[in-house]
Amino acid sequence: MSPELLSIAALAIAFAVATTLSINMGVLAFAAAFLVGRLVGGLSEDDILAGFPGDLFVVLVGVTYLFAIARANGTTDWLVHRAVRLVGGRIALIPWMMFGIGALLTAIGAVSPAACAIVAPIALGLAARYRINPLLMGMLVVHGAQAGAFSPISIYGTIVNGVVDKYHLPGSPLVLFLGSLVVNTVIAGVVFVFFGGLRLMRADSGTEVRDREMSTAGAVTGGEAGGTPRGTGGAGGGEPPKAGEIDDRSGAIGEPEVLRLDRDRGLTLLGLAVLAISTLLFDLDVGLVAITVAVVLSMISPKACRKAPSEVAWSTVLLVCGVLTYIGVLQEMGTIDYAGKAVAGVGVPLLAALLLCYIGALVSAFASSTALMGALIPLAVPFLMQGSIGAIGMVAALAVSATVVDVSPFSTNGAIVMANAKDVDRDAFYRRLLAYGAVVVAAVPLIVWFVFVVLGLV
Repeated sequence: MSPELLSIAALAIAFAVATTLSINMGVLAFAAAFLVGRLVGGLSEDDILAGFPGDLFVVLVGVTYLFAIARANGTTDWLVHRAVRLVGGRIALIPWMMFGIGALLTAIGAVSPAACAIVAPIALGLAARYRINPLLMGMLVVHGAQAGAFSPISIYGTIVNGVVDKYHLPGSPLVLFLGSLVVNTVIAGVVFVFFGGLRLMRADSGTEVRDREMSTAGAVTGGEAGGTPRGTGGAGGGEPPKAGEIDDRSGAIGEPEVLRLDRDRGLTLLGLAVLAISTLLFDLDVGLVAITVAVVLSMISPKACRKAPSEVAWSTVLLVCGVLTYIGVLQEMGTIDYAGKAVAGVGVPLLAALLLCYIGALVSAFASSTALMGALIPLAVPFLMQGSIGAIGMVAALAVSATVVDVSPFSTNGAIVMANAKDVDRDAFYRRLLAYGAVVVAAVPLIVWFVFVVLGLV
């Protein structure tokens, strides 16, 4: 068996062991990276560790550290209720609001992971507070970020359109943008229906939302400063709030005045604004900025922030970094290029196009979509130049296939969602996220290939 096939087999074995023995996949992946890299690929330790995703490690640690501080001082509670006020108390609209914010951020130039890092912690906090399926909320955040990711001024759009121009291929920035926007919006709609969105809509039209708001408000404030929710018989009692009713004293549904914007919360909001502005406008690293903001807040209020480091999702960090280190070994050994060239040599253009879409999806589920954008399209150039495949449709299919799979827990976006999920069994949530990612990898490339390439509906 060739080294390339051995390296793929080792990855499959690691997945099987992690699933059957409940061992952290990251630990297995680190061991596999060392054994396969040294014994099969002949790589040095430096070559193996070169694949360690230091940038993603900093993003995961920095963002979860900062939002642990925001949770501790009540900033996320304040943001949660303000967000609910924006949708008039209609809980079913909250996931779509998060979808829209993510799409807007990437459409105006934010990289997808930065948008997810800003939106996901708040969105998943809302999911925990209002009993929204965290998978529903997390996936709408990711698909929202991907929906706007190919606008002409976005990072992904600039990369793909630049590669198309470099190889003098026919291109359409508008088709590329709208293709990703429509595909991700349709997928988000399917996710909304299958993961509890219809139940939220029914609850918004009945009394269940009122009961949910009262129970969650009591859970949050009952032990925090002695606050008593409206309508529970305490100070300022009276009738429970109806669905959509807002307490003007705090901007929250059924929330007492104790949830006010104090000094620590105001400074935390300022820090979050600095994070958004510095990453979106000045292209600074989201992880490094988040850690810096967290350190400043910790120095201002050390007592409130002392437990934040322990709330970083270290098991998730280990899982993602281990798998991506192994993927780096595969790239160093040439396994990815080996697979791509084998597909490009297929004599049937339509079949080669489909296989390239699947390779883009599989690799991107574990690796950087940004890096893959510049490497994937050139593999399709030989048969695109023959004119048997429409270049505009093929480029759109490749781009969507390679980015829609960022819902995987091993991609940056999926990892951010997993790290920020609240009140969940992390092992169970990881398996659900992995299963959803597998469905997307299996189904979406086939669909976009059929629509964009076979039918040519672009």
